[in-house]
Formats: sequence, C-alpha cells, structure tokens
Amino acid sequence: MSKDNKKRHIISYENMSPELAEAFAEKYPKGFSDYLNDLNKYTKPDGTPFYAVLIELPEDIYLVKVKVKIDDAEDIERWLDGEDDDSDSDQVSAPAEGDATLPDENIAQYGSGDDDASE
Repeated sequence: MSKDNKKRHIISYENMSPELAEAFAEKYPKGFSDYLNDLNKYTKPDGTPFYAVLIELPEDIYLVKVKVKIDDAEDIERWLDGEDDDSDSDQVSAPAEGDATLPDENIAQYGSGDDDASE
C-alpha cells in the first residue's frame, strides 16, 4: 500500500455514518458473506481479537468491525443434531484462522472513536 495522508479509523458496523454505510453497501451489495476473504481477524494491543473489513473513502480508510460467530465443535454437533439456533442469524460464521495483519501492519495509527469498551 502506498503512503498517503488518509486518516485511519476503526468503527463498528452498527456505528457507521451514512456516507460509510453507503460505501459499505456499494462494496457489499448482498452483504459480505459472499466476500469472506475480505473479512480479516485483527488483534488489539490488549490481545482481544476482532473481525473487520476495509472500506476506503476519498479522505479516510476504515476498518469496519463486524460481529462474527466462530463455529466450534459444540456448534457443529448441535447443527448436526438439528438444534440450529437462528437467534444469531445477523452474524457471519467463519472458520477460525490465524491473525491477519493490517494493510499497513500498524494498528496504533487507526484512531478509535468507537465503542471499544463494549467489545
């Protein structure tokens, strides 16, 4: 990625501005479940993981945090037994994988006016 003067931000999907929501909808018109390769796992300095997609606007770059439910052995067994719980239908399931690095490998430069305390 080339050096630029764009500000970097981290924001939750639920807290997107209308402009960012429009850019998100343009990039993922059917949602991002068809674009799971765009979804990356990042780790905060305190060790807490989160999943996000990158959205770039003319003056800013955003990591948009999305809720992801990771399938574990118990979830798979419940599903196989027909006990699938649809209450989490707004979350994307993704296989557990290693951490991805940020596009520029420095999370500290991403300002966060977001609800980090609630995550």
